[in-house]
Parts: sequence; C-alpha cells; structure tokens
Amino acid sequence: MALRGIIIDREKSFTQEKLLSFWSPALVGVCGAWKATFYLCLVVTSSALSGGAAGFEGPSQRQQAPSFANPQDAFKYGLKNYESGEFDDSVAALKYAAAQGHPLAQWKLGRMYAEGDGVQRDDVQAYNYFSSIVNNFHEDDDDAMDRKDLAVVSNAYVAVGVYALNGLPKAKVEADPARAFVMFQFAAMTFGDPNAQYNLARMLLDGRGCEKDPRQAARWFNLAAEKQHHAAQALLGHMLFFGQGVQQQKGRGLMWLSLAKDSAISPKDKWIVDLYSQALESASDDDRQISDVYLHQYSKAAQR
Repeated sequence: MALRGIIIDREKSFTQEKLLSFWSPALVGVCGAWKATFYLCLVVTSSALSGGAAGFEGPSQRQQAPSFANPQDAFKYGLKNYESGEFDDSVAALKYAAAQGHPLAQWKLGRMYAEGDGVQRDDVQAYNYFSSIVNNFHEDDDDAMDRKDLAVVSNAYVAVGVYALNGLPKAKVEADPARAFVMFQFAAMTFGDPNAQYNLARMLLDGRGCEKDPRQAARWFNLAAEKQHHAAQALLGHMLFFGQGVQQQKGRGLMWLSLAKDSAISPKDKWIVDLYSQALESASDDDRQISDVYLHQYSKAAQR
C-alpha cells in the first residue's frame, strides 16, 4: 500500500509539471510562489525535527548509550535494567558483558532466552550461552570461583545436558543421551547439584544413555531428596514403598512421598500427588505410624 502511494504521488507530480508548461506565465508565477512557500515549510519542519526548534531533542541532546569500564560494570547495569523492566537496555549490556566472557551475564541471558523472559524465547541462543559457560570452565578454576559462579557453571551443565538429552534441531544438536549422562554426572559429582543428581538418577532408572541400575538411581535420588528436591523425593519414595529395584521400606517410602506431596503446589506436579495417593491407599496403619515417626525425625534434623 505504501509503495502504491509513492507511485501515485509521482504520477501526480509528473502530470502537474506537464500541465504547468501549458499554463499562462501568470499562473506559473502563482504556482511558483506556492512552491516557494511549500519548500519553506519543508525547511522549517526539517529544522524542527533535527532539534532546531524548541520542544524537539537534537542528536546532541539525546541520551548516549553508556560505556562500561569493564564487563562487571556492564553486568550490573544489565541486571539493574532487567529488574526495572528495561529489557532492551538490559540485554544490550548483558550481551556486552557476555561477549567479554562474563559467566553470570552468559547465564542470565541463557535463562532469559530459555524462558522467554523479557525476550522472545530462543532455545538456540540459550543453548549457545550455556555451552559457552561449559566450554570455558576448567576444573582447576574451582578454587578461584565463589559459590555463585560455581552454581552458574553447574546450572549450565544441567541445561546443556537437557538439550543433549532431547536434541535441538534448530541448533543442529541431535539427541545424545550418552552426552547428557556425562553432563549430569559431572555436575552431580563435582558440584553436588540436586537437579543434576535427579536427572542422573532418572537416566539410571530408565537405562537411557547407560545401563539400568535401580540401586544407583535410588542413591542419587536420595542425595537430591535430602536437598528438598521434591521430584526426587517422590520417585525415591515410590521405589522404597513398592520395593522397585531396592529393598522395600513402606514407612520410609511414605515419608518421602508425604514430603514431596507437601511441596507439589504446581499443576504440573499432579503426578506426585497421584503417587502419594496410590501409596496411601495401600498403606497399613503400621506403615502410616512408621511414616509419622520418620517425618518427625526428619523435621527435627532439618531444624538443627
């Protein structure tokens, strides 16, 4: 529609000029005066838009993009703008810091793109930022990094592991359970990450990317459950209550299922409530009493 308007305007201009050549000199003079007035208006308008008139902001008056002394300053600026909802400025600053190898900036951008938080969701961008953290981490860096940085690296390993497990065609990443297993195992053993421990246990339980090993799965579920990972608590409780791959312990299993159920507040956690209900229906009075004893002991230990 815009292009059609331009063509029509040009055709009108050509027709007017052709007609003017046949009009009397007096009429041409009038038209000339009209043209002069029109061009004067254009000059005045152009001057106003460029900042020459009061009320308009010229280039020299516009706020310039901030310059950063270092990546940490850029990260702080990006985080501040993120918290205030200024996402364009936030992303620009975070990208500057991330390009300089700032792991927290890379992680923040990875989470934003993975969740569509302040930006359009883009799993390829997220994967690239998380991968950059993983690729630039060396085990010798452990002693020099604080807990926050280590948590970021651990989270990045888990994120890359999930992408490797499911695949990401847009980034030409094929599903590779074996690679995912390595990512989860490293984060679980090196950082004690509960999400990594849970994902590792799931793979061991299902035999995906590794041989099935329910006992090892229960061990990793237990480590994550002790860190209040409610999905791990639910699956560990289910295994113990029904004796699936481990020695049956109904009272302890019901305890873990109870804890998981109390934390299952999201609609996506309905499966946890279902597992709890299934166990509770088949539990005897003795099973429930033993579960209550375990819950009391667990609560006391947590308060220390």
